[in-house]
Amino acid sequence: MEQPAIADYGFLSDCRSGALVSRDGSVDWWCPARFDGTAVFARLLSPRAGHYRLAPVGAGRPGHRVEREYLPDTLVLRTVHHTPEGSVAVTDALAAGDGVRGHDLGLNSPAVLLREVKGLNGRVRMALDFTPRPEHGLLTPYLRQQADGEVLATAGPTTLVLRAGDLPLRAGEDSVREEFEVSAGQVVTFDLAYAPAYGDPPARLDASAALQETTWAWESFRETHRYPGRYPDLVRPSATVLTGLTYGRSGAVAAALTTSLPELVGGERNYDYRYSWLRDFAMTMRALWVAACPHETSRLFEWVSRSIGRIGDDPVPVLFGLEGERDLSEHTCPHLSGYAGSVPVRIGNDAWRQRQLDVPGEVLSAIWRLRDHLGGTFDHKLRDMVLGLTEQVASSWWLPDQGMWETREDERHYVSSKVLCWVAMDSAVRLADRLGERADPRRWAAVRDEIRATVLREAWNDEIGAFTGAFGSAELDASALFLPVVHFLSPNNPRMRSTIEAVQRELGTSDGLIRRWSTDPAGFVLCSYWMVECLAMAGETRRAEELFTRVSGHANDLGLLSEQIDLATGAHLGNTPQALSHIGLINAAWRLTDPVGL
Repeated sequence: MEQPAIADYGFLSDCRSGALVSRDGSVDWWCPARFDGTAVFARLLSPRAGHYRLAPVGAGRPGHRVEREYLPDTLVLRTVHHTPEGSVAVTDALAAGDGVRGHDLGLNSPAVLLREVKGLNGRVRMALDFTPRPEHGLLTPYLRQQADGEVLATAGPTTLVLRAGDLPLRAGEDSVREEFEVSAGQVVTFDLAYAPAYGDPPARLDASAALQETTWAWESFRETHRYPGRYPDLVRPSATVLTGLTYGRSGAVAAALTTSLPELVGGERNYDYRYSWLRDFAMTMRALWVAACPHETSRLFEWVSRSIGRIGDDPVPVLFGLEGERDLSEHTCPHLSGYAGSVPVRIGNDAWRQRQLDVPGEVLSAIWRLRDHLGGTFDHKLRDMVLGLTEQVASSWWLPDQGMWETREDERHYVSSKVLCWVAMDSAVRLADRLGERADPRRWAAVRDEIRATVLREAWNDEIGAFTGAFGSAELDASALFLPVVHFLSPNNPRMRSTIEAVQRELGTSDGLIRRWSTDPAGFVLCSYWMVECLAMAGETRRAEELFTRVSGHANDLGLLSEQIDLATGAHLGNTPQALSHIGLINAAWRLTDPVGL
């Protein structure tokens, strides 16, 4: 089987986990316990690692055409297959639960994958192929035929039950393969329920009713959120994707649904993004503030506060598990051949061990944004966190680190890290009146000013006429675009202006994408949206609008964005859907609405 393109996949979510469904109806990724759990379908990363396909017999032959869309303001996916014999609609969703409305989405999801086939015209023969392979493809389950026509699949820690309405299913040795016909008006429903082997049994539900309840749950959630800015037709779907990447029980936002989708096909930069990064925190807060509501930002902040815990001498990690786990030790899966042969496949992410000096700046700037919701005088836990992070920066800002791009090479003095140290100290100075007698704003201001002077002196390179990625470097880096976004420098500052133009000239492409550095093989979506923000803040509205439209045009037909875009083919690369790409879209759209308001 030919590997589907990354952009061929649609995204389902129950705010507990998520699934990817290809255009040809195959669920090739689902970690039902939670986003960062183990997969029962992982064909995304290896042909024999499990899948669940539901599509017309002979799909892909001449005369077969696919149209798909989300039901408005939901992650309920409707795919219409047009064949020479007729047309059918397949509707896919991860069940939200009975009666779930508004902010209850994801609090108690039942871990059930719903699929409904509805005949539209003619008579279409459908094929079902259910081939589960738990533990990322390591296990082949026993399948047992149940008296009521269900199929029970058990292996290791996993129990799955597949039900098919009135259609009896027959268990094969290690898969279920069925064909059935659907005529106009006929509906056949399927539900696949997960449960841990030694916990409560898989949920039982009415699939048709559950699909309607799930649609209502998503609609009611979006009804509580109003976006008043420009490009609502792009922002609202991106906000729904962010909601879909939110782990409902904690409020943490996963960086992406997947692991090990490559930055370059055949390359080794394949990382696990199913965790929540503190570096993304302030940018995520901005996006949720604009396109969601204070409830979402407050829950995310509470998760961060709990995850960080008491501040000690050790640096705060850049990422945590979705329930605040700190140790995310990385290992590889040699039994998986990788997406399009891109190995290694990694589970876990050793970036948690790195020194990342920018983390406190992200957290403290978010606290500044939330200050009015956190009360006049902070409670002792919040004071301790702000004071602890501030003193960490004051004593360590001059050290080298691994940088925003989390290089696994030697530490350097990365400019973006130093700038976020400046953001941390500036935020602390402004928060000082809420921190009690231990606040030391005069000393903090002196450190802040020293950081700024050092960056302005050491980050500028006269030869290329731009701020570079690291002190003493002669290499352009798109992270320099972050300086105006965090208000370190005005985009109209002469040296910042020169940097923006140099980045666009040397790292930009004809269709508006921005690479991170000169040898980066693909355009990085977030950096491209940073360029939009810089141009909008500089008053170049027309250029910003045109660039925003071109960059946003790289989304797939469902409005989904991955991390990067191949420069030659326009193909999506990297993990998907990528939270930062959708965050970049939302923040750029708002910057075009209100250039000084973020």
